[in-house]
Amino acid sequence: MAAQDKADPLATYNAKRDFDKTPEPSGKAQGSAGGDLFIVQKHDATRLHWDLRLELDGVLKSWAVTKGPSPDPDIKRLAVRTEDHPMSYALFEGTIPKGEYGGGTVMLWDRGKWAPIEGKSARDLDKGHLHFCLAGERMQGEWLLIRLKKKPGEKRENWLLRKLQDDHAEQGDALVERELTSVLTGRSMAEIAADRQGEYALAEKKHDVFLAQMQKAPERNAAKAEPRRKAAPLPQFVKPQLATLVDDVPTGNSWMYEIKFDGYRALIAAKGDKVRVHTRSGKDWTDKFEPLVEAIAALDLPASLIDGEIVASDAKGNPDFSTLQKVLKRGHGSQSRGDALSFHAFDLLSLDGEDLGSLPNIERKERLEALLATAEPPIHIADHVIGAGEKLYAAMCRAGQEGIIAKKIDAPYRHSRTKAWVKVKCTRRQEFVIAGWKASKAKGRPFASLLLAQHEGGQLVYKGNVGTGFTADELDGLAAKMKRLERKTAPLEVDKATARGVTWVTPKLVAEIAFTEFTAEGNVRHGSYLGLRSDKDAESVKPEKPASTPPATDQVRISSRDRVIFPDSGQTKGDLADYYAQIAPFMLPFVARRPVSLVRCPQGRGKKCFFQKHDSGSFGEAVHHVPILEKDGGAEDYLYVEDVRGILECVQMGTIEFHGWGSRSDDVEAPDRMVFDLDPDEGLDFSEVKQAARDIRARLSDIGLVSFAMLSGGKGVHVVVPLKTGHGWDAHKDFSRRFAEALSIAEPDRFTAAMSKAKRKRRIFIDWLRNQRGSTAVLPYSARARSGAPVAIPLSWDELENMKDAQSFSIDDAKRLIKHAGDKTLAGWGFADQRLPDI
Repeated sequence: MAAQDKADPLATYNAKRDFDKTPEPSGKAQGSAGGDLFIVQKHDATRLHWDLRLELDGVLKSWAVTKGPSPDPDIKRLAVRTEDHPMSYALFEGTIPKGEYGGGTVMLWDRGKWAPIEGKSARDLDKGHLHFCLAGERMQGEWLLIRLKKKPGEKRENWLLRKLQDDHAEQGDALVERELTSVLTGRSMAEIAADRQGEYALAEKKHDVFLAQMQKAPERNAAKAEPRRKAAPLPQFVKPQLATLVDDVPTGNSWMYEIKFDGYRALIAAKGDKVRVHTRSGKDWTDKFEPLVEAIAALDLPASLIDGEIVASDAKGNPDFSTLQKVLKRGHGSQSRGDALSFHAFDLLSLDGEDLGSLPNIERKERLEALLATAEPPIHIADHVIGAGEKLYAAMCRAGQEGIIAKKIDAPYRHSRTKAWVKVKCTRRQEFVIAGWKASKAKGRPFASLLLAQHEGGQLVYKGNVGTGFTADELDGLAAKMKRLERKTAPLEVDKATARGVTWVTPKLVAEIAFTEFTAEGNVRHGSYLGLRSDKDAESVKPEKPASTPPATDQVRISSRDRVIFPDSGQTKGDLADYYAQIAPFMLPFVARRPVSLVRCPQGRGKKCFFQKHDSGSFGEAVHHVPILEKDGGAEDYLYVEDVRGILECVQMGTIEFHGWGSRSDDVEAPDRMVFDLDPDEGLDFSEVKQAARDIRARLSDIGLVSFAMLSGGKGVHVVVPLKTGHGWDAHKDFSRRFAEALSIAEPDRFTAAMSKAKRKRRIFIDWLRNQRGSTAVLPYSARARSGAPVAIPLSWDELENMKDAQSFSIDDAKRLIKHAGDKTLAGWGFADQRLPDI
């Protein structure tokens, strides 16, 4: 490169061009308002290259980068130093005529701000190296320019451009391969080449607007232009999921366990003061549960469909079906809170018009806990445990309860009977149809026993008799009901001995019976009447035969389990896999169905690690892909998982970290999660980060937003703001940027919204850049590829106060973290019924 003229740094630039022939601008040294502009121009000249230009001393210092900048730290690009360019060149996009210097098409490929990293200076260029940060639309993070020693006779000045490892690094040449259009006009190289006149003025006008936006925030919130989703109507009844009877408790952390309540299954549709109670067969029983309806209406819920069980408690406080029947018998007019009716919610099927059925069980439960966070008795959220099903079952049986329900933590909601929900009963209980009765010889007793039946193979089949368990009131009530259903012929086939002395009834009444076992003939042994089930249709009563107990977990073979992947602390690949297998139930609500970028370190964190977000076909069947449109109109397959197996298949392929989009794979254009990553300067104490997080929480609260705290497992704290969908990425990004900038303007000595490390001295960088389309943030419970194998951990705000640093937990703490995750203070963590505000 010819030496620059210090008196006129643009002399070489001007001497090389005939401005009567080329549309390129001439100009004088004149800096921008910020003095820190960078651009990249894609230049199809004699050879295709990308021109990197950094503003310094009122001009654009320039390098021609062959093959384009790569985000892969292992790829070094030759960057040939060229003459300084005027600042007005930052506006240029068009075609340089052939025969002129640099003849060919020029596209404005990227733009943004740059700064040397802390402790370095732009003057390091004169020493032959520059370590700097970029905050562009495409190039971000830390980069390095190094000047090569000249060979004898070599005239040009050769440098190397290299990306440094950080959250913005990724494998291969993804940047130049997928970014094929202008950041200024949205055109391709061909479109620019085809339009040789007229576009320069437009580009100049648009770029002036851009430069103005670099200096100040827009006057209005882009979110106001976003259409709001209409309020959802009161949800309609849907067929509920039913559990399969099994003999043994399934084991392992892939199951969540709940008490099996001894009551009536109910699906409750609510919206404000409108509440409807449906039985599992779809009957509207709203008027039967007036106290509960009033309690739910008082919560003023958004449109919701909640699955649960209505129970009444006996004198000891235990759920009791007989007590429930007595309450219902008195009728709603005489019910009161003294009747101890309660509703135990255990699932959330829809919320504000969004069908939640495809979400994992555990995530639906988390959303339910967030929705009913302020509920008080008689409305309850059914407790659950993970990994201790046999202990819960034993405790329930000792207490005389019915049993437990086990649910696969990663299973969607199915409107049928499945093995993803199984029930294990302490005593055998089933529903039977009453087919007739036998007279009693005892004075005052209207009948001695009931004949029971169930539907099998399209026919009603005799299942024995029951003659105990009736109270005096139940005997009289049942006799009256059966009197109205009497018939002369038997509704089923029985032998003569069984039919002798029977009064037959039309099989419409359903009774729940407890018994010890079925005899060899298929009849109940030692049966005891529990009550009528008016919420169930007689036609649906079939035998419940215990199915085989589902496997404890879906196993994924982890190879090279003894390979040490954290060399300084000694944890192996097997240790990491075991951690994820145990913590997956708590991680799934945040990682499932969310496009992810993986930090893969196949040989351990001490060696080559890289980001991967596209599907290369090397993962297992449980690692799925979703096509996402790119700016060039094409689509790339991004990775996502749905269950424990998917997480472990990623770990098998060397994954340590999981980073997620702010939206779900089923609607990537609808962000639902905003993250403010508080990244402190090296000299700051962690107490200052904690205080900053609390202050941000308070400011968010002032504008009506609930937020949550998470240790990043790195240096700082994430403040997580869950949002309902209904706005786009532009509004999402704009809001987060303006929020961060407002804080930095209000307290410039504490905060900065600028990415440059040089501007972070004694400050905390509020990283809002993770809230733009395609950007990711580390997910809760993800391990980090850092010394000691730390993990990112959700916390209550009170707990944050006691944390000494952001790496207080590691993969060695799985048992401790499981106990911590089940704490009531974390119920509903990361979920809230709130929208992006119009401010």
